Amino acid sequence: MNTQQLEASGLFIVRLLIAAVFVHDATLLARFPDANAAFMAQHGVPFLLLYPTAAFQFAGGLMIIVGLAVRPLALAFSGFCLLTAAIFHHDFMQASEQIAFGKDLGLAAGYLCLFIHGPGGVSIDAVLKRGRNRALQV
Repeated sequence: MNTQQLEASGLFIVRLLIAAVFVHDATLLARFPDANAAFMAQHGVPFLLLYPTAAFQFAGGLMIIVGLAVRPLALAFSGFCLLTAAIFHHDFMQASEQIAFGKDLGLAAGYLCLFIHGPGGVSIDAVLKRGRNRALQV
């Protein structure tokens, strides 16, 4: 396996692992709306945002996995992670909140790396780019 193949495969695995967190979270938001709405309300976030958040996490996560619109979505997810850390995980007297805060920061950093580096060769974005390049050469 050459370096380019390793990079393409590696970035696919990165996209799969980092986005799977949000696809899973979206299903939990949708399956348990009452408990999630109560948690959101405790932090001043209105119930009105529950389903749009779940839709963003689910659709955006799947798009990241398949490699479609990766850079703008990675930037959006990075911001989402930072907001989540600031809004929901700021009670540093609780160890679980410190852990969740740190995980959100780590996810934000991972998404920033994906934004900077791009989706890699195993992605819809790469296929679309190759198609555009061929069209320009004709």
